[in-house]
Amino acid sequence: MNEHEHSHLTAAGGAPEKVRAELLRMQREEQLMLPGDTVLIAVSGGPDSMALLHALHMNADRLSIKVMAAHANHGFRPDESPQEAESVRRFCANLGIPLELAELDVPGYLREHGGNKQAAARELRYRFLHEAAAKAGASRIAFAHHADDQAETVLMRVLRGTAPGGLAGIPLRRKEGNVELIRPLLRINKMDLAAYCTHWNISYHTDSSNLSTDYFRNAVRLEALPYLESFNGRLSASLCRLAESASAESDYLNARTEELFASLMRPEKGGLSMSGADLAGLHVALQRRLIKLILDYLALENEPTGFDEVEHIRIGALSASPASWRIDLSRGLRFRREYSRLSWTRRSEEPQDGYEILVAEPQGSLLLSEAGLRLEFSREAILGENGAGSAAAEAGPLTAFFDLDELLFPLLVRTRREGDRMNPLGLNGSKKVQDMFVDAKVPPSRRPFMPLVCEAGGRMLWIPGIRRSAHALASAGTKRLLRIEARETGPPPLS
Repeated sequence: MNEHEHSHLTAAGGAPEKVRAELLRMQREEQLMLPGDTVLIAVSGGPDSMALLHALHMNADRLSIKVMAAHANHGFRPDESPQEAESVRRFCANLGIPLELAELDVPGYLREHGGNKQAAARELRYRFLHEAAAKAGASRIAFAHHADDQAETVLMRVLRGTAPGGLAGIPLRRKEGNVELIRPLLRINKMDLAAYCTHWNISYHTDSSNLSTDYFRNAVRLEALPYLESFNGRLSASLCRLAESASAESDYLNARTEELFASLMRPEKGGLSMSGADLAGLHVALQRRLIKLILDYLALENEPTGFDEVEHIRIGALSASPASWRIDLSRGLRFRREYSRLSWTRRSEEPQDGYEILVAEPQGSLLLSEAGLRLEFSREAILGENGAGSAAAEAGPLTAFFDLDELLFPLLVRTRREGDRMNPLGLNGSKKVQDMFVDAKVPPSRRPFMPLVCEAGGRMLWIPGIRRSAHALASAGTKRLLRIEARETGPPPLS
């Protein structure tokens, strides 16, 4: 826009045209709506949402969208709320905009469930909006948050304490379920929206609770911002620029963190694990974001992850000692560092009991989901003089051969018991299974679920990946072999 056009708009009442121009510019740059979309607009009855509803309705043909409205009465202000609802209903009727109305009774919800007043109102309001969007076939829900809201949000987070990601403030768009939440007015000031309503003779209501400084946001709006603007008259604009810059950088780092999550994390029963060396190799900013993503991914409760908790995990994960360390976290989670392995689990889903499985016919496979292993059994005949030697050469940490005729059946695959010992191959005498686990650096959390292959009578034959016993070795006189192979299984991804 050149200087002459700007002067003309100002003389003609520039704010209404500015709102329209900014709305269309936002659409060109961000593509918040696509041609053919049905957009459901959350309308409170205040100047911001009424201006958004009118502006999108006036430009619906140009944008090739269908506009609908939704209004919720939360039940807090019985003297004002019915008037707001009626005003929104008349406005939509005059313009021919379909409208969904709801009576939410948040006070009743709070009496039954308890909790925070504003959080409960938001939960019920968003539930209603999603239901209304599904009913209307809307792919977008539009909110009337504006630049002043953005400035207040950033300042609130600074005052409360926030990580750099929190400086991004209110997101321009966010996917939630089957719809996208969009905020087309996020670069427009409240003063311009009020002027827009005045220009078009749009009636609106002002929520009387907005004047109460009992609410933190109101106190920031009415007291903190005006005071701080005595030091910087363009503080709100500066905070909005900060939010936009932080949002772009946060988007980039989030995308990189999601790539690392996909490549480094290994799903396990009830949780996720990764290599400590992989975490140590990342920049500290990515370490923190990856830990936060892991916690948010596993948590069953939708609460923010605190910086202190993330930092506690990060420092503990990178420490050299002790060799094993664990901590119970908020939201029902647990973190462990066991040698070079890091794991995060939901405490409620961690395996609790061991197992004992009889193998009467050693043929086929046996899935041990607790251990993340599958045992494959097969019988093989010895062919030629070098058969036993070939079998010995093929054996490895995850493959063992036994003289089938030297074994007592049925075999038993079980977890460890107190005092378990084995006569390992190459060692005179016996050794505790616990000591073998320690020598092999088996993580303590995995030891209760590692399989021990025993023969009838209790003699231990093999601990896959650890040691085999000296019993039933293939020799020159061996006629039949039992081959057992352990294969790692990848559990299905967590839901």
